[in-house]
Amino acid sequence: MIVLGIESSCDETAAALVRDGHEVLSSVISSQISKHAQFGGVVPELAAREHLKNITPVVTTALAEAGVAKENLDAIAVTSRPGLVPALLVGNAYAKGLAASLGIPIVGMNHFLGHIYGAFIEHREILEDSSNFPLVALVVSGGHTAIVLIPADGKAVILGSTLDDAAGEALDKAAKLMGLPYPGGPVIDKLSKEGNPAAFNFPRSLTGRAGKAVNPEHRFDFSFSGVKTSLLYTVTQHPELLPARVADLAASFQEAVMDVLTMKAMDAVRHSGAKLLCLCGGVACNSCLRTKVEEACRKRRVAFLPAPPKYCTDNAAMIGGLAWHYLRGTDPHAEAATFGINARLEPTLGLLPFAPLASRG
Repeated sequence: MIVLGIESSCDETAAALVRDGHEVLSSVISSQISKHAQFGGVVPELAAREHLKNITPVVTTALAEAGVAKENLDAIAVTSRPGLVPALLVGNAYAKGLAASLGIPIVGMNHFLGHIYGAFIEHREILEDSSNFPLVALVVSGGHTAIVLIPADGKAVILGSTLDDAAGEALDKAAKLMGLPYPGGPVIDKLSKEGNPAAFNFPRSLTGRAGKAVNPEHRFDFSFSGVKTSLLYTVTQHPELLPARVADLAASFQEAVMDVLTMKAMDAVRHSGAKLLCLCGGVACNSCLRTKVEEACRKRRVAFLPAPPKYCTDNAAMIGGLAWHYLRGTDPHAEAATFGINARLEPTLGLLPFAPLASRG
């Protein structure tokens, strides 16, 4: 089955053709970073206008690179939630129109779950082996920071999530405070290599390191507003630090954020008895985080599966690939799913069809 995936939840217009969930025939991404850089963040209305301009050429290019005529598509998958509503509407309207013209099913996909699946696109063998479960997924991006427990039966739950900023959002805001360009995450990662991560002792919120016990209900939750505020006070009270010690500030801030992510994820692994930890989402590209989590997994003798960088940031291959698991075993010409644009992410994710023992419908 060949599925056309379409992604437009934020500022990347993406299309990909995926065969049988794992064979990526093409993956095309048009980024809008330069358009939004002057504003220091993504402007939803501007993103929607850019999606309108880009979506047809991006889909056309994806079909051409895969060598597949649109008439030979079996289904279309499109990100329907969560994301920026104006941006989502563009992708959904285009996908619905194309599916209707071709008479093929369309399935609305959860962007958050797509990020998790990005770690498994190239590893079908891991998904098909129930001995790798339960597994824990650490999902870290500009919009999400969460820990997900996925058992072999596919009944996944969110163990914890951020109470305020997502990690990627915190990195972008920190970069702005230090006068660094947008997007801040990659800039801080690169600059941190020149700095001392122990130069400034920024707080690790909700870890108990401040001497106050963590409320059990927040054991696996995250909070990055405190470390961001600490950075703000540091640079405003000591303006001489910028730009003289910006590398040390960046390294210390990054260290604090990545320490918390690693500690919480490994605590979830111990708590759940997970056999494998997968790292996914845009911030999973961060070299410090990948190193820290890999070392922690090695010490605990837990398998570590980081998503490839090309499937960490927003892409349509993860959307098209995941959709196949929903569509397999069903009539390919039947109605596949309903849509709920920007639906709230619930603590119980429900049945994930890519788990080995999950119901196939």
